[in-house]
Amino acid sequence: MSRSEQLFAAAQKHIPGGVNSPVRAFKSVGGSPIYFKKGEGAYLIDEDDQRYIDYVGSWGPMILGHAYQPVINAVKKSLDNGLGFGAPTEVETLLADKVCEIMPSIEMLRMVNSGTEATMSAIRLARGFTGRDKIVKFEGCYHGHSDSLLVKAGSGALTLGEPSSPGVPASLAEHTITLNFNDLASVEKAFLEIGEQVACIIVEPVAGNMNCILPVAGFLQGLRDICDQYQTVLIFDEVMTGFRVALGGAQQAFGITPDLTTLGKIIGGGLPVGAFGGKKEIMQQIAPLGPVYQAGTLSGNPLSMCAGLAMLNSLADQPEVYQQLAAKSEFLTQGIEAVAQAAGIALATSYIGGMFGIFFTDQQQVTSFAQATACDTERFALFHQGMLKEGIYLAPSAYETGFMSAATSQADIEATIAAAAKVFKTL
Repeated sequence: MSRSEQLFAAAQKHIPGGVNSPVRAFKSVGGSPIYFKKGEGAYLIDEDDQRYIDYVGSWGPMILGHAYQPVINAVKKSLDNGLGFGAPTEVETLLADKVCEIMPSIEMLRMVNSGTEATMSAIRLARGFTGRDKIVKFEGCYHGHSDSLLVKAGSGALTLGEPSSPGVPASLAEHTITLNFNDLASVEKAFLEIGEQVACIIVEPVAGNMNCILPVAGFLQGLRDICDQYQTVLIFDEVMTGFRVALGGAQQAFGITPDLTTLGKIIGGGLPVGAFGGKKEIMQQIAPLGPVYQAGTLSGNPLSMCAGLAMLNSLADQPEVYQQLAAKSEFLTQGIEAVAQAAGIALATSYIGGMFGIFFTDQQQVTSFAQATACDTERFALFHQGMLKEGIYLAPSAYETGFMSAATSQADIEATIAAAAKVFKTL
């Protein structure tokens, strides 16, 4: 029995399922989760001292690689001054200034502790600002586990929302309208009927929780136009895409300006963090300036703020990194497509900046939740198991995006493609 298997068995005694976040349990790919003890650059080292090329990157924040020295140094320096004070520190302001400089749509910013907290707070703010209750989200887009967002679509676009988890009140779910990602016509139809009741549209501009699905041409601009017409708040959930698909996030990449943006991952440099921000007139409704309440004892923790500031400063000083990430993602996805085709495996890929997707499907492009869920998840599970044996660590779910690191070398990518070619022959 491996050390990871031993640790997983021990964890299940006091931790539900043995994990503190469900996807880590490897339920959808089989086997036991890998326990890691160290990260360095593009690699993870497990408890049995096996090294893996990592394409998870702690689910996004390790854009410059694990244990990136400027971030480590910033945390060490901050650590000597204490862990946190529950009071203001200068670095909160410095990081907020940096985020607003990089993302001009953000005029004011509130730090929180997670992406879930950021989206939950942004939605409360949109409701308070507009005086409306209903929200629109899209099937397949994940915005955290707050009650309003764990809702699936009913049999029709405007049927009452159904909770997709026990513990979510039906009375709350009925305020959430779930529509089809990349289907602008469904949004237009919904707003013709209830537009004046909708406080906000929240969307991942690039969906990263049904694998990596890019917006079709005109979709994001159409959402912007609809929100302008109905005075509805447009929220871009850039927890994944912020500072990853471009320095200024997906809103820079696609040229669309949201009213509010939620952030996380990279602005903590790998430490727990979240943030939401946007137009000053909206943000001024947050307490203590306005009546919409939001608070957090550990919000703006100096360790996370120092790590995030070091990360953003490093990224701002290396604008060429985004072209490099895109080139690496393109090389990887094209290489995997080529060896899949040679092995007679039906497969499609996607990428933007440092995000990429692999879909076991005979469709040329996946653009919707329905198409994503029609992919061959059993084949992905076998592929994942095979790649692990070859020392390649991919997200343990067919519905999670992959993340490219600036530390990943050309040799690493070529080794990954070669491993995929070997595994495809066994599928």
